[in-house]
Amino acid sequence: MTDALARSAPNTSSRNSLKALLPFWQVTFASFLGWFLDAFDQTSLMFTLPDIAHDFSCTIGTLGMVLTAQSLGRAIGNTSWGWLADRYGRRLAFMLGVVWFGVFSAMTGLSHSLLMLGIVQFLFGIGFGGEWTASAALLMESVPAWTRPMASALMMSGYEVGYFAAAGAQALILPHYGWRVLFFIGLAPALLAIFIRLGVKESPVWLRNRADRAAGQAKTPTQPLPKVKFRLNGAALQAIAFMAFLEFQKAAIYTFYPTILRGSHHLTPQDIFIPITLYCIGSFAGKILCGWLAERWGDLKVMLGAIAIVVLTIWPFLSAPSWSMLLTAAFVMGAAASGIFALVPHYLAKCFPSETRSFGMGLGYALGSIGQGIAGWLIPGIGRTPITLPLTAEAFVVGSSAVTAGIALLQPKHLPGETMEGDEEAAS
Repeated sequence: MTDALARSAPNTSSRNSLKALLPFWQVTFASFLGWFLDAFDQTSLMFTLPDIAHDFSCTIGTLGMVLTAQSLGRAIGNTSWGWLADRYGRRLAFMLGVVWFGVFSAMTGLSHSLLMLGIVQFLFGIGFGGEWTASAALLMESVPAWTRPMASALMMSGYEVGYFAAAGAQALILPHYGWRVLFFIGLAPALLAIFIRLGVKESPVWLRNRADRAAGQAKTPTQPLPKVKFRLNGAALQAIAFMAFLEFQKAAIYTFYPTILRGSHHLTPQDIFIPITLYCIGSFAGKILCGWLAERWGDLKVMLGAIAIVVLTIWPFLSAPSWSMLLTAAFVMGAAASGIFALVPHYLAKCFPSETRSFGMGLGYALGSIGQGIAGWLIPGIGRTPITLPLTAEAFVVGSSAVTAGIALLQPKHLPGETMEGDEEAAS
């Protein structure tokens, strides 16, 4: 345990990472905006679960299967887009991902049966997972090594901003226009694809590896290049296990949060805007803070501290008896639970070599998506009433948090992506 903590801590630096990221603002902003749009479309489904259940004459537990279908789609998108990004470039995969999930988000609003909704959300999940895989690898390979924790935090903070935007949109749209209109807004990612095409450069690490392979082929034209094989080593296994339980934990925390606020606390769509706003503000602040702390103390210490806060906060977050306690817990939970995810792109990028980094990151997130899907089905299946739903979620959060912390402490001795191609030149 001591060795793992020591290895995760970088040298303390007084350099300003936010200032250092300014020359890379296009790729940072595009990655942020991609995750923002992902979040808006995904959380729109969370906000509208009671309304969809009413229109389709089914239970929240039944709709949990739709969440599982989305998660399975994310798993396929993470891995397939990871392969695509490794083979044809991060930028192209990024563009295709945002257009894909935008189209199927809009089609969610056209669904008129549970079967159609499940199929559309499955296809939406493919683009949702693919966009993250390509953009995360692109960002981590484009910015200086010492700024990667902060770049990771900035990218992942897009989720909370998208969550906040969806909360505001549902408060304005649901009472007057119904749930379908929320999903038609999902066509917006087409504009991001244009920005990526015009303003974002390809990963220098990917370009360098492609050039090296081409040079090797030129020297020995009669011999085929050796195939790049993905290795399921200790670092890869640890990353995959960590993401599976972390995604389960996060799903248990917030997937049914709007439903619990409306069902267990009897809040209206307008009322829930306040605690969700505080959750999003806390999340944004927590992600930036965790990125800053990780530059000084390392990923592992920050993650373990955030997990401990999650365990202490989960009961008041979902079951607080007073309004003031509910609001306070929303802010604190947002900062802690989302703060962990601020470091996920940087954490996963270190676990895989450049040749298979995007596929490896995608695979880690893919199995995490399955963990999220299991939570989306299991929690409402056990907690079938407004009284038992928050209690079930709390129990699963505590259990999955303990397992996640234990896995995080099992860091392997060698991290294949801890130093990327060009890092030594940039540092000298």
